[in-house]
Amino acid sequence: MTQETCETPETKKSVHGLFGLALGSVGVVYGDIGTSPLYAFREALKPIADGGIMREEVIGLISLIIWTLTIIVTLKYVLFLLRADNEGEGGTLSLLALLSKNVGGHGAVLMILGLVGAALFLGDSMITPALSVLSAVEGLKLVTPQFDGYIVPISVVILIALFAVQSRGTGAVAKFFGPITAIWFVVMALGGIVHISEDFGILAAFNPWHAVQFLMREGFLGIVVLGAVFLTVTGAEALYADLGHFGRKPIQWAWFVLVFPALVLNYLGQGAMVLNHPEAASDPFFLMFPEWALLPVVILATFATIIASQAVITGAFSLVRQAIHLGFLPRMQILFTSEKHTGQIYLPSVNTLLLLGVLALVMLFQSSEALATAYGISVTGAMVVTTIMAFRFVRTRWKWSATTALVLLLPLFALELVFLGANMLKVHDGGYVPVLFAGGFTIVMWTWRRGTAILFAKTRHADVPLLPFITSVEKKSDHAPAAVVGTAIFLTSDPETAPAALLHNLKHNHVLHERNIILTIKTVNRPRATAEERFVVETLSERFSRVEIRFGFMETQNVSKALANLRRGGLKFDIMSTSFYLGRRKLVPDAKSGMPYWQDRLYISLANAAADPSDYFRLPANRVVELGSHVII
Repeated sequence: MTQETCETPETKKSVHGLFGLALGSVGVVYGDIGTSPLYAFREALKPIADGGIMREEVIGLISLIIWTLTIIVTLKYVLFLLRADNEGEGGTLSLLALLSKNVGGHGAVLMILGLVGAALFLGDSMITPALSVLSAVEGLKLVTPQFDGYIVPISVVILIALFAVQSRGTGAVAKFFGPITAIWFVVMALGGIVHISEDFGILAAFNPWHAVQFLMREGFLGIVVLGAVFLTVTGAEALYADLGHFGRKPIQWAWFVLVFPALVLNYLGQGAMVLNHPEAASDPFFLMFPEWALLPVVILATFATIIASQAVITGAFSLVRQAIHLGFLPRMQILFTSEKHTGQIYLPSVNTLLLLGVLALVMLFQSSEALATAYGISVTGAMVVTTIMAFRFVRTRWKWSATTALVLLLPLFALELVFLGANMLKVHDGGYVPVLFAGGFTIVMWTWRRGTAILFAKTRHADVPLLPFITSVEKKSDHAPAAVVGTAIFLTSDPETAPAALLHNLKHNHVLHERNIILTIKTVNRPRATAEERFVVETLSERFSRVEIRFGFMETQNVSKALANLRRGGLKFDIMSTSFYLGRRKLVPDAKSGMPYWQDRLYISLANAAADPSDYFRLPANRVVELGSHVII
C-alpha cells in the first residue's frame, strides 16, 4: 500500500507567496549589500598593494571578507536581529519604541542611542546612492577611456532622474527590482566560479585562521584594511529596517539560497584572479569579465546600484515617518503611492534633502575611490548602537540573564568596535562627512523632542482643567455663550485641559456648538493599533465628549477616515455640519528659556516648516478653522 501526498492549493499559495516575497526582498533588502563587490575588495587591497601583493595576503583578505559576512550579516542580522521585531517591524526606531515600554532607569540613554542610530542611518542614505552609482558608472572607463571625463556628469544625471521618479512611487517598478537584482547576483556568482577554477588555492580562505594570521602579520596596516573590509556589509542595517516589508522567512531564504552564496563566490573569484593577475588589483570586479561582456555588466551594475539606492531612499522615508510619529521630528507631508502597501510612501521634503546631500557628495569627492573613505563610519556606528540596544532587548523581552547576554553579544560588540575604530582612522580623509551628517540629524531630532517638551511645560500654566470648565460653561446664566447648530471637534494634545482653540472661540465669537468633541491623537509604541484599541470614547456631558484615536507609528494618521468608522460605531454627528478647530501658535524665542537661543531658532524653524495639521491628519480642508496665539519659548 502506497501513501500519496497531496499538495493543497493553500500549500501552493504559501510556497508561491514565500518565493515572491523572497524574490522581492532580493531587490529591496539586499540591493545595497549586493553592490559592495564593486568596490570593497578593491579598496581593501590598496593599503597593502604598495610593496607587491603576496599570496598569503590575498587569501587572508578574502578570509576576512567571508567571515565578516558570516558573523555580522548571517549571525547578527539574519539569524538574530530579524527575530527582535516590534510586531513585525524592524529598525533602530522600531526597536527603541519596543524598549520604551520597559525602559526602567535608562530611558534617556536609550533615547539618545535611538536618535544616534537613526541619524547614522540617514547619513548612510546619502552616501550609499552617491558611492554606488559612481562605482558602477566608473566601469565605463574600462570600456573606453573617452568616458573618463563624463563619469561625474553621467552619475549626476542618473541620480537626479532617480530622485525625480520617487513621487511616482515604487509600486510600478517594484516587480522588476527582484528579478534584475537576482540576475545581478547570478552574474556575480558565475564570474566568481570561472576564476575560482583558475586557482583552487583561494578556497583556503574558508579557514578563519588565515584571517587571524593576516591581522597579526599586518599589524596596524591590518586595522586600516579592516575599514575597507567593512564595506562588504554595508546594507545590513537596511536589511533589519526592511523587515516589515517582507517578513523574516523570505529575507532569510533569500540570503541563504542566493545572496550569501553569490557574494562568497564573487569575492573568492576576485581573490583567485588577483593571485594569477596581480595587475587586476586596480579594479578586480570589472576585470573579472571578458571584454565582450564588459559593457552589459556595466549596464547591469548601474541598474543594480540604482535599485540599491532606491532601497536606501525608501528606508529613509520609512525611518523619518517613524521619527515623526514618535515625536522626534515635526509633521511632514507624507504621500502614499500604493493602495495596497502602506510601506510605499513618498516624503517630498526628505526626498529633496537627500538629493541635495547626494549631489553635494558626488561633486565634492568626484570618484568612488575618494568617497569610499567617507563610507563605513555611519554603518559601523549604527551597528554598534543596534548591538547595545539588542542587549537591552534580550534582557527585557526575552528574559535572558546578564551572563548569557554578555557571553553572546560582548564578542560581537568588541568586533564591531574594532571595525568602528578602523573606520575612524579615515575621518581626516572624508570620514568626517557621515559624522557631520549624523551630528546634524541628531541635533535636529533632539532639539525637536526637547523643544516640544519645553513648549508643553510653558503652556501648562495657562491651561484650564477641562471638567470644571465644562461645568462652568454649561451653567444657565445671562452670560452663557450662544448655542449654535452643529458639531465642533477640537484637536488637542492634552485631553485633561480645555483646548486653546475652544477658549479662543468662546472669547472672540461668544458661541458654543450644540455638540463638542475634544479629540486627541495618540501614537502607540507598536507599528499598528488593533481595532479594539483604536478608539476611546467618553461622554462628559450632554454637549461634550472626549475621544482618543490611536494609531501605530507605521500607520497614516487619517483622522477623517477614523471618525467615519467611529460614526458608524455609534458616535452621532453629521460631517457636513461639523467644524474642526485647530490652535496655531506663533513661537517667539527667548534667550532665557530652557534652550540656548540658537536652539530656540532651530526649533521655531522646524515648527514653521512642519506640515499643515489639516493635511497631515487628512482633515476636510473646507471644514477647518484655525485660531492663533503667541507663545514665548
